[in-house]
Amino acid sequence: MLSLDQNFLIFVFLIFFLIIFLFVFGIIRFINLRNQKKKLVEKIQKGGYDDFEGVYEQDPEILLSSQNKSKNPLTYIFIFLGQIFLGQQASHSNVVPEKFLKGGLRQKNTETAFWGAKILFTFIFLIGFVVLKMTLLKTLSVPYTVVTLVLGSLLAFYLPDIWLKQKTDKRKERLLKGLPDALDLLVICVEAGMGLDSAIKRVGDELNLSYPDLSDELHLLNLEMRAGKQRRDALQDFAMRTALSETKSFVTLLIQTDKFGTSVAMALKVFSDSFRTQRFQRAEEKAAKLPVSILIPLILFIFPALFVIILGPAAINIYHNFIMM
Repeated sequence: MLSLDQNFLIFVFLIFFLIIFLFVFGIIRFINLRNQKKKLVEKIQKGGYDDFEGVYEQDPEILLSSQNKSKNPLTYIFIFLGQIFLGQQASHSNVVPEKFLKGGLRQKNTETAFWGAKILFTFIFLIGFVVLKMTLLKTLSVPYTVVTLVLGSLLAFYLPDIWLKQKTDKRKERLLKGLPDALDLLVICVEAGMGLDSAIKRVGDELNLSYPDLSDELHLLNLEMRAGKQRRDALQDFAMRTALSETKSFVTLLIQTDKFGTSVAMALKVFSDSFRTQRFQRAEEKAAKLPVSILIPLILFIFPALFVIILGPAAINIYHNFIMM
């Protein structure tokens, strides 16, 4: 059994690790928000993607490397460590794994930086744990030291995976939120007489400020088709990058329409109407789950306060009456 001092030291260590983690996370978050604001101002000043059009016509693959180039100085540290771990040949591979594409990370050295972040976080935890072990946790027993070391190292090693999963989920929510508007605009453009490729480009331009993630994907889809990739393959890649069942259905619809020669405008209009119906149904489902979600905070936080307010005076009176008897 651990003594009171040992439990206190473990508690201090956990609080110290949590503070360091939140501090680093806050710095990274602040830098990312500042870069997003700068990019938004640059897009407004330059008018979206028009200034990049000539560059993309020469080399569409620039979109994979320059558009999402990070200005975060930590990225260069991650890349350096990743190159040491993976080697120069593997770190310069042009193939970006699917899980990074789903998160909106298209840089060629994304996997290298990802593994570098894993190594750096694990190394920071090990150094911090050794320092604490030599200063505050001298009395910590060997079994608890090993358990804390192993669990903490695993947590630090998988922190980039947790971050990537959260980033992918948030991106999917943003894509799903902007998809109905994109479909409506696509229907309008096609019904106005524009071709499908031109309509996709036009919709991507219109959604540049309101839904930048979806706009980037539509621009990349258009650039792949202009670069010579078959429309079927480009649409399938688009569905893979977005990782949404709705976009997979949309891609299947366009592929079947192109294959059998049916009206694209009519098919898109029917799909847009059905998609909005599904969105209404999801909203109704969330509204139906709301009372159950409110029940837990209601029991834990609101009911105790009500009991104190209602029964508190009565309990005080009963206590005084027992004292006076």
